[in-house]
Amino acid sequence: MNKLRLALIAGGTSGEREVSLRGAVGVEQALNKEKYEVVRYDPATDLAQLVADAKQIDVAFILLHGIHGEDGTVQGLLELLGIPYQGSGVLGSALAMDKHLAKTMYRLHGLPVAAWEMATKEHISEPAPLLAKLKLPLVVKPVRQGSSLGMSIVRQAEQLAAALAQAFAHDSQVMVEEFIKGREITVGVLGNKQLIALPLVEIIPDSRYDFFDYEAKYTPGATREVCPAEVDDRIREKAQDYAIRAHQALQLRGCSRTDMIIQGEEIYLLETNTIPGMTPTSLLPQAAAQAGLDFPALLDRLIELALAAER
Repeated sequence: MNKLRLALIAGGTSGEREVSLRGAVGVEQALNKEKYEVVRYDPATDLAQLVADAKQIDVAFILLHGIHGEDGTVQGLLELLGIPYQGSGVLGSALAMDKHLAKTMYRLHGLPVAAWEMATKEHISEPAPLLAKLKLPLVVKPVRQGSSLGMSIVRQAEQLAAALAQAFAHDSQVMVEEFIKGREITVGVLGNKQLIALPLVEIIPDSRYDFFDYEAKYTPGATREVCPAEVDDRIREKAQDYAIRAHQALQLRGCSRTDMIIQGEEIYLLETNTIPGMTPTSLLPQAAAQAGLDFPALLDRLIELALAAER
């Protein structure tokens, strides 16, 4: 059997570069050496080489997070080069990366979200208009960043200006939304047209963290993850339904992972990741393992979906 020549694209220039590079090590180790010839490309340095090698590449595995990786830009380049790739296309990637547009699409499709407003830099010196429209506590976040970079929770009105300044340091667009207290879960989806929702994962940061921030995500032992999440069938079924509907609303393919908050009997959507973390202990691979797909099998499935996707 001829090996597939696979371009593993990782690194990039976003604030999540190191997360991407760490994930790529695990992916490369897990890929079946009898099936794939793996060639690494880092968009920070290797884009010209990727273009030059395009005709020899059978499929690309994108393991980039954040700006210039998860937002449709690399996907557009691969489309132009005629290289199949895992994950969502240009439009879906761009929609999901923009938290404001994603929440707008959720709401249009009848999915519950927290109330939110878009901020401007003028609100740093005059935050009162935001406080008049939204109830404390508030979550302030850059619109197009991942891994909770630049995000903070505001519990007192006098904290809002500093939180806005911090968020604007990471992005030119910032959103402010009402904080929903509850249990945080995440739900993965696999498939192009025929979709399956994976088991729920509950995310429980250590009590010293105010929320599931960058440090809580990537510090070993800082967060406990329960898979499958200990919820009743009604909540499980609703969350899985919401994950599939979010995937469809954003026009995604391949895989996604939607973060949600359970509050009482309702579930609120936070955001959808089109390139979730890809180490054996990351959230999507944990859920896939519960569904019977170990890490190498999950990677095989994502590559199959890439080759089968309509473009």
